[in-house]
Amino acid sequence: MNTPDSIDDEARYRALCSHDARFDGRFFTAVTSTGIYCRPVCRVRTPRRENCRFFEHAAQAEQAGFRPCLRCRPELAPLQRHWSVEDARSILVQQATQWLDNPQNWPGASEGGATVARLASRLGVSDRHLRRIFEDRLGVSPLQYLLTRKLLAAKQMLADTALPITQIALASGFASQRRFNAAFGDHYGLSPGQMRRQPLSANNQRDGTPVQLFWRPPFDVAALLRFLAERQLPGIEHVQPDAPLGLQRTARVESGGLTHTGWFSVRFDPDANRLELQLSDSLLPVLPTVIWRVRALFDLDANPLVINSALHADFPAGDGLRVPGCFDGFELAVRAILGQQITVAAARTLAIRLTERLGEAITTQHPQLHRLFPTAQALASVGPDILGELGIVRQRQAALQSLARAIVEGGLVLNAFADAHTTTQALQALPGIGPWTAQYIAMRALRWPDAWPVGDVALIKTLGIEGRGRAAALEADRQSAAWRPWRSYAVIRAWAGTHANPILPSGVPSP
Repeated sequence: MNTPDSIDDEARYRALCSHDARFDGRFFTAVTSTGIYCRPVCRVRTPRRENCRFFEHAAQAEQAGFRPCLRCRPELAPLQRHWSVEDARSILVQQATQWLDNPQNWPGASEGGATVARLASRLGVSDRHLRRIFEDRLGVSPLQYLLTRKLLAAKQMLADTALPITQIALASGFASQRRFNAAFGDHYGLSPGQMRRQPLSANNQRDGTPVQLFWRPPFDVAALLRFLAERQLPGIEHVQPDAPLGLQRTARVESGGLTHTGWFSVRFDPDANRLELQLSDSLLPVLPTVIWRVRALFDLDANPLVINSALHADFPAGDGLRVPGCFDGFELAVRAILGQQITVAAARTLAIRLTERLGEAITTQHPQLHRLFPTAQALASVGPDILGELGIVRQRQAALQSLARAIVEGGLVLNAFADAHTTTQALQALPGIGPWTAQYIAMRALRWPDAWPVGDVALIKTLGIEGRGRAAALEADRQSAAWRPWRSYAVIRAWAGTHANPILPSGVPSP
């Protein structure tokens, strides 16, 4: 069956000839006369049609014997995200590739096979079944897919940082530099050192140049930054919706039993569909994880062509809107709980107090960045009387500390590879967390595209639904069926007032 995401090879070639950025990351073009594969936005001379082969994933092109282009750099392409609510095999592949894309799942396994076995166990299937589904749907094995992701991450670090090759090998999930060198040579015919010595463009010198990340247009950058600016916490983040340097913030990343703290900043270049990421040296050893989280924060891997085909008729002015994510799932969940049934400004005030009392001080080169968000351990161990002094009511205190304990004990994971259904059920089992909060966390922290904040007052009014309570919530659910599996995007568009027949809420706080 054809879907809005289905394109044949002739359509791919037309997109290649026009360098259409909307197709960036949706396929790769391998050129048989050169042995190289490229993104559709690559500005090299367009190859002849008979010399082109098209692949959906970089892993497929590499499995077929092609090497990544050193000019367009396939590792910079937006990731491909497939969503389905019907096909079990598609759901399995979607969950598996997203888990394998996350660099935090790479370290700690001495062999790639151990990582794949851990993935199969997580998905509740056998290694054999997982391999069969990958071969059927993607034409590569899970191990081949994982190896390509690790090598492309390493290639980006070689090109964009001055990290020693030994550190790059470890950061990209290899057990030793020897294994890294062997895999790199087998795949690309070059040693890591030779790849680093390749000529670099003027915009891609390693010394101090930000890492480049790309998105598929359209993307309303200003709207997303305004959303984040309304909620920013002084000391932790600094958001400027109308400035090229859009966001700066502090960060903490746990990896391999170590804690890395520092800062990062992002600068947007909408004309080039590009975000430039600059980060402190202290975060370079976990660069792949930082990149992954920044991509989630700004929803860079969204596929507007597919999403807009489902939502444009009802939200014609919202085609460029993205779902704002977060850099840390625990932080987002804490802030969501603090914001229950109060205004954004009041929730922000409580979060600032919490950060000033429990957050760790940090020194950065940016005066406006001097604090880290409190850890789950700090929040779990603090006395309720201290939370009361901050103006947090008892019900919220219980919810916050139950959440923190669940994170510390490992029973709850709040990131993009957590299962949405299981995680929202676990959240609602905690005191003080209802369906709305669980769905809001799923939308922003779990990056679940089909989240639906049940009973949201602003949403119900925007959709023009009369009344309140269960009947209004049921009618909103009924209307939302046409927007699946993209209801998170419908929510953002409704909140922004882009519904085709909006009845804008008055006196209702923005979620």
